[in-house]
Order: sequence, then structure tokens, then C-alpha cells
Amino acid sequence: MLILVTGCAPRGPGGGGAPGNGAGDAARPLTVAAASDLHFAFSEIGKLFTEETGVEVTFTFGASGSLARQIENGAPVDLFAAADTAYVDHLIEAGAILPDSRRVYALGHLVLAAGAAAPVDDLEDLLDPAIRHLAVANPDHAPYGRAAREALESAGLWEALQPKLVLAENVRQALQYVETGNADAGLVPRSLADVPDITFVAVDPSLYAPLEQTLGIVAGSPREAEARRFAELVTGPEGRAVLERYGFGLPAE
Repeated sequence: MLILVTGCAPRGPGGGGAPGNGAGDAARPLTVAAASDLHFAFSEIGKLFTEETGVEVTFTFGASGSLARQIENGAPVDLFAAADTAYVDHLIEAGAILPDSRRVYALGHLVLAAGAAAPVDDLEDLLDPAIRHLAVANPDHAPYGRAAREALESAGLWEALQPKLVLAENVRQALQYVETGNADAGLVPRSLADVPDITFVAVDPSLYAPLEQTLGIVAGSPREAEARRFAELVTGPEGRAVLERYGFGLPAE
């Protein structure tokens, strides 16, 4: 699995193993496991959080399903921000997320991205022989990958496009395939697509189930208070402004 880490600070002596309550745990940074579509937005929000609180934040970005499995297996994470509701709800049922901390913090949007050499205007353009490879995140553990499959199925294109599909571990890797020319087009989050040499168009949201991006605090976290402050920043005016700037929709307050 491709895991991208940003905003790293040195981990304290208690940084390994399952969350605990020792002095080492209290010294380590706030650890946030976040869906890959949050890479740009949460990196910015993390800097705001550190400026406001003095608390360092370490991010692990990846596919929501992969991160959820790590948390369920005891990874030392304080807060989980998924790209849908299902993985957080599963962890609540498993006793791994505090139920009262569950919040829908953003609404995700799927776009069709392509390099400048192979512009596309709609999903039907993916049938063009000039589009040889289409990158999507693996639907088995990435909510945007699942949304991509739903959109293509709704448009009647999923089966026809099977020979062109390139499955990525997460949405950031799917976009990287397009950026490097290893794929001609990709179905990726709006929040990642506004980068040089990439064009994109929105995918009709009626073609896929809503992506209600949800967060929760990991049960037993030694940094629960800080995790709650981070969640408040994400869902408050400053965090919502950042999320909106990166193309997320906002749930009702």
C-alpha cells in the first residue's frame, strides 16, 4: 500500500504499538490517519492547528479501507478522517472509534482528469481508442474508487472499459498515474485535480452514491483532547474555508 506522510515530527518513546497512556504517548505528535483526497487540504489545516495550539501533527494518507484496517489492528492513531461514512461506522461498531466524535466534515466530488495531450469532456470519451489506460483507485478499499465504478456502471461503461482500467492503491496514486503519463485519464477527487498540466471535468453526482466524508477519534487515544480540538478546527469556519477552497462540498452545520 502506498502511504504518504507529511507534517512529520519525531515520535516520542511511546510512538510505536497500540495507543496507551504512558508519558511517551503524551509527548508524541497528534497522529491523524486521513483519506488520500485530503492530502492538500489537511496539510494546510495541520499547519493552522500547530500555529494555534503548538501541537505537532503527523499525517498518514492512504485509502480509507486500508487505514481502517490498520486502526482496527491497533495502529497508534488519534483521529481517523475517512472518505465515506462506512469505514468510520464499522470502527464504531468494533469499539475502535468513540461514537460521540463521529462527524461528517465534507462532501466529496468525483472528477474525470486527463493530461493535456488527451483531454476528455465526459465519460463517453473514455471509449475513444486514444484513451488507452484509465486510472481509478481500487474500489475494494477506496471510496472514490467505489464511486468511480458506480459512475461507470450507471453510465453503462464499466464492462466496456475493463481492458483499460489501471487500479491504484489510492486516489493520489491514481492521479500520479495521469500526471506521469502512465494513464491517459483518471477518475479522481476534485480536491486533488487542480494541479499543473491536468485538465478535469466534474462527473455527474447522480451517477454515484454521495461521498459523505466522516471523521472520528480513536478510542483509547492518549491525545483525545487534542484530537477533539483538531476535529473542531476541521469542522469550524477556518477548516471549512480550506476544504471549500480545495473543492469539497460542505455539510450543513
